[in-house]
Amino acid sequence: MTSDTGPGGLIEVLVVDDDVRVARVNAAYVGKVPGFRVAGQAHTAADALAFLERGHADLVLLDHYLPDETGLALVGRLRQLGHHTDIIMVTAARDIGTVQAAMRNGALQYLVKPFTFAGLRAKLEGYAALRRALAGGGEAGQDQVDRIFGALGGASAGPAELPKGHSALTADLVREVLRGADGPLSAQEVAERASLSRQTAQRYLKLLERTGRVRLSLKYGETGRPEHRYDWV
Repeated sequence: MTSDTGPGGLIEVLVVDDDVRVARVNAAYVGKVPGFRVAGQAHTAADALAFLERGHADLVLLDHYLPDETGLALVGRLRQLGHHTDIIMVTAARDIGTVQAAMRNGALQYLVKPFTFAGLRAKLEGYAALRRALAGGGEAGQDQVDRIFGALGGASAGPAELPKGHSALTADLVREVLRGADGPLSAQEVAERASLSRQTAQRYLKLLERTGRVRLSLKYGETGRPEHRYDWV
């Protein structure tokens, strides 16, 4: 992984999927995440390799099922040719063997289709956090090593993997309210801004707090009873 980025400091992404429509949707998702830009789209392994030979991408969102060879085979060829572009697998392949092979070939993340925008965004934000943690080079103490290894791991607790009975859309709504706030909010304030009941807002806030995505603080008022307040980590 290198710290170089594209114009304006944006992270350049190559979207690779054999389905033109799916590639277009994934590219649109990438374009909605701050700090990322779609550098190009490819629909075969050969097209992806040709793009990387003549151009630049910091990150490849790579489907496994391509018409000319598998995504993992392409990763192997890229490494043999000296390309160190980072890889996030985005595929319907969910067998453990493929997942293990992706890990062994250096894929940073693995996103199973179908997924929501929130699911992809969580992976991209985790990747951006990893790049920030690695910026500057030099030696790392244990605290920084833990942050580096935790940057991508934290993304796996995003709205895409909620417990049964929870809605990714509702979690995403609560998330956006917290991210757009100037400071910590109470459950009632989150509920009002998200047009949810206070009980629903409280349930999702507690869930996001348990996964480490939300930080809880206490505010003491005149009554002496502390008010729970939440902000996005």
